[in-house]
Amino acid sequence: MVSRGALRAHLLDARLAGVVATSREVSLRSYRLFAARDPRVVIGLDPAGSWRQRDLIALMADRCGVSADPACVSGLDVIDPERTLTALDAFADRIAAAAQRSAPVLLGTGHPHRLLGFYAALADALSAAGCAVLTPAHGRCVDITTRFGLRTYNLAYVRGVALVREPDLSRPGCEPGAHTHSPLPVRTVLAAAAEAGGPLPELVIGDHGWVCGAGQLGFEAIGLADTDDPALFVGEAEGAVSVVVPLDDAVRSDYYRPLTRYVLNRACLSQ
Repeated sequence: MVSRGALRAHLLDARLAGVVATSREVSLRSYRLFAARDPRVVIGLDPAGSWRQRDLIALMADRCGVSADPACVSGLDVIDPERTLTALDAFADRIAAAAQRSAPVLLGTGHPHRLLGFYAALADALSAAGCAVLTPAHGRCVDITTRFGLRTYNLAYVRGVALVREPDLSRPGCEPGAHTHSPLPVRTVLAAAAEAGGPLPELVIGDHGWVCGAGQLGFEAIGLADTDDPALFVGEAEGAVSVVVPLDDAVRSDYYRPLTRYVLNRACLSQ
């Protein structure tokens, strides 16, 4: 069991919150690209509002705790740990609600090297609570545009968590998966589930395009996001995404274990 105070200290010590590794320059670039509706940053969301860069700075200051000053253009971003903890509570409450009604769930990540263990523990706990952890479209190919051009990936599931892999690295025992922001994997998965006659997820848990892509299609979606991922927070502000937890999404994988214990304890799913 991890207390709120202990978790707050861990967030700061591990730099999951407080001063994080994401630079202000990188975040501002993401805000500019989002304002221009660049698909690499919008990641499946179709914003209803007109979001200018200054609007995004204000939103991210409110949701994450980054500087609200547009004149602040360098240095490292800051995430308010209290905002992270409050969002984690809401995140856990959504998981608890899904568990209580034995809802079918889908988990997916674009950060398998860092976050696979976090999501896999949630998948294990939800499965033990009677939720169907869905795995549609396993092995299906997905073409994703990257900075290196169009690349073909394979959809795979590791411990109930969806991710994409390069085709020549899909054998057991290889690296966990590829980093991606694309919404195409979740669209492919949801389409496959619908084509098969269901079930469809009542809750989607993940990050990047997994959350925005599902939320845009009307599925309840919750997830984690860094300060350079404005799309998830815009989705939350507009009601397409239910909960977004602000934190650094690229620290060591074992640093997320206390968050796992905290979420499962609050959701009454501790094993």
